[in-house]
Amino acid sequence: MRAPYGSGPLAPAVLAVRGAALLLALVALAHTSVRGLAEPGLALVFGLLVAAGELVRRGTAAGEREPAPLAAAGALAYALLGDSAGRPTTHGALQVITVVVVAQALAAVPRRACGRRTDADRAARRTLTVGFAAVCFQPLYASGQAERWFGDGPWFPLFPLTVLALTALCDAVLAALLARSAARAGGPGALPPYGSLLVDEVRALAGTGVAIGATGVVTALGVAVAGPWAPAVLCGPLLLTQVSARRYTAVRTTCGQTMASLARATEIAGYTPPGHARRVAALATAVGRELGLTGPRLTVLEHAALMHDIGQLSLLDPVAGGATARLPAAEQRRIALLGGAVVRRTGAGPEVAAVVEQQADPYREQPLAARIVRTVNAYDDLCGESVGGPLRALEQLRLGTGHDHQPQVVEALGRVLARGGLTPAGAG
Repeated sequence: MRAPYGSGPLAPAVLAVRGAALLLALVALAHTSVRGLAEPGLALVFGLLVAAGELVRRGTAAGEREPAPLAAAGALAYALLGDSAGRPTTHGALQVITVVVVAQALAAVPRRACGRRTDADRAARRTLTVGFAAVCFQPLYASGQAERWFGDGPWFPLFPLTVLALTALCDAVLAALLARSAARAGGPGALPPYGSLLVDEVRALAGTGVAIGATGVVTALGVAVAGPWAPAVLCGPLLLTQVSARRYTAVRTTCGQTMASLARATEIAGYTPPGHARRVAALATAVGRELGLTGPRLTVLEHAALMHDIGQLSLLDPVAGGATARLPAAEQRRIALLGGAVVRRTGAGPEVAAVVEQQADPYREQPLAARIVRTVNAYDDLCGESVGGPLRALEQLRLGTGHDHQPQVVEALGRVLARGGLTPAGAG
């Protein structure tokens, strides 16, 4: 998933997912060993496709939800396979799970030999989702019930598409469950609501998920007409998509590193205290999670918090302690607008620039991300002034909720600090 689970005890949700996947795999392997491998040629083709998809990935980049789309599409295609060259197949749901599990295990051997990490949770999630698709499709197809419902004509593709939609929802449920467990294992900070994570995962299906699902369905239908040679032709575009997606992810990673470097420019020039941008970004992200932000909205907040003081480089003389919260409102807005202009030239995106530009506006006119940056920045400034510690700083923020700070944001900040999930601001 998006974050490592740490070295501590596994969360019950992670244990449940891994246990269910292991049980399903053992049942499938035992059944296939007893009954034998049906249509070994097809099993070999799809097993090689899944293994090749796992081998061509180089690892999970930051923010990448599916590093092996070719493997995922091949596994779905085998689960949704009914005919091969016009003849009905007989492999069944449990053989689908067996082939996918064995292919993933074989692909993991050279990866481990090269020192690459094996993501057990992603493998368990794929086993369960592919098993769900196979169990929904294979019995209905083999019994003829699907043909009675959808007919043997142009409406039949609606059947695998319906199964695919249900499988995508199942995968999103598991992904959100594992993501929440990862956040809990990451420390005592803010725990994102499960509903927000689920919505985030469902929205993400509009990207690579559509390409994976469409390729899986088209490959299954192609094998039904052309036979086992269809995957070699139909999965080519997805491989190109995988390469393009990885390059895009690499560009985003480079952009994030660039912003982190620019954020330190104010510290190096003596305009802000050491570590100020990093502390504000970390604390703002925790407050954003507390208020239900996930996915792209949380990324925008983090980047805006990193860059919120970049406009101070336009000042002739640094502000004492870098505490812009003490400046007149007009000067704060001027610095914020200049900072937004700089951010627009970094490629960070207009959403990040808009948050930086609006951080000095009255909170009732700000989006939520700008309200969070404004409040967390003021908190760090107050702690840096030695006003009496975090409690005294929070008290001053509460006194400013009439005009300067949204009460809900201040209270969320208080809850995050009360849990001790982050180092107190001003710690350097």
